[in-house]
Amino acid sequence: MSTPAERVERREQVQQDRLARYDRMVEIRALEHKIQALFDEGLVHGTTHLCLGQEAVAVSVAAATRRSDTVTCTYRGHGVALALGLTPLDLLAEVLGRQAGSIGGVGGSMHLSDPDIGLLPTFAIVGAGIPVAVGAALTAQVRQTDDAAVAVFGDGSTNIGAFHEALNLAAIWKLPVVFVCENNQYGEYSRIDLTTPVADIAVRAAAYAIPGEIADGQDPDAATAAVADAVERARSGGGPTLVELKTYRYAGHSRADTAPYRPEGEYERWYERDPIVTYGRRLVKEGLLSSDGPEAVEAAVTQRIDAAVEAAVASPPASVDAMFAHVLAP
Repeated sequence: MSTPAERVERREQVQQDRLARYDRMVEIRALEHKIQALFDEGLVHGTTHLCLGQEAVAVSVAAATRRSDTVTCTYRGHGVALALGLTPLDLLAEVLGRQAGSIGGVGGSMHLSDPDIGLLPTFAIVGAGIPVAVGAALTAQVRQTDDAAVAVFGDGSTNIGAFHEALNLAAIWKLPVVFVCENNQYGEYSRIDLTTPVADIAVRAAAYAIPGEIADGQDPDAATAAVADAVERARSGGGPTLVELKTYRYAGHSRADTAPYRPEGEYERWYERDPIVTYGRRLVKEGLLSSDGPEAVEAAVTQRIDAAVEAAVASPPASVDAMFAHVLAP
């Protein structure tokens, strides 16, 4: 397991540096592919939910917040956790149920957490992190800090009661919270237009008299700007904001889902705007990366992930007794 200082340093790199955000997106993509491969080998118990294609959302949240802020996210939270500062070894070991995992291997893929970098436990229940982020925002308000809370959730979460109750309470009390809807077009196996009567989730903000913003979730710069504006509004006493980041889920819902329900050509249209490919080209055009920079980044990422996989697989598994640790205060 990495040290708190190492995780904090990773988090601050993403906050300060566009090149670090690109590197982290490449890392998230590569690690998700590796997790799928490990699952196929039978090394991952339980289930997994990959965020392939949604990497820009993860880095935007990390770039727009600071360590003292709090972030909640979903069971599809590997990317957010890595962007905030978990190392590949922290994540891989946790997914594999090893003692070196971020919480000792007892949480697995869907329950990542690290208070040192502001990551509250990720949630397996759809939308459950939204009211928890409101509670974290209330804590900041009561303590009179300028910290903010961010809830990251999918489009399917906006059709449940917890979403509406959370926005209503946050608006009434003017809490410092940002609601980031990671609209990847699908709630589990159902396309959004079959479950939701509005084309833009952000319009639901009007019902609670709070700002609703839409940004391109395939563009790290646009997404970061939108989340950062909302976080600054929250810090300065302006209350909550609903930010909708439109993105796309390349993988199926979970495990072996190959997403046969997708309309023909939909994946290909979204992949034309792949956040990693397009951002790499932008950084090359701006002179921040050399022409062979994307390949060099990918090679470096591959090397450190391979090393993390080797270390995670070789590390001891969590013991059965570990499930009873930290349940009762001494």
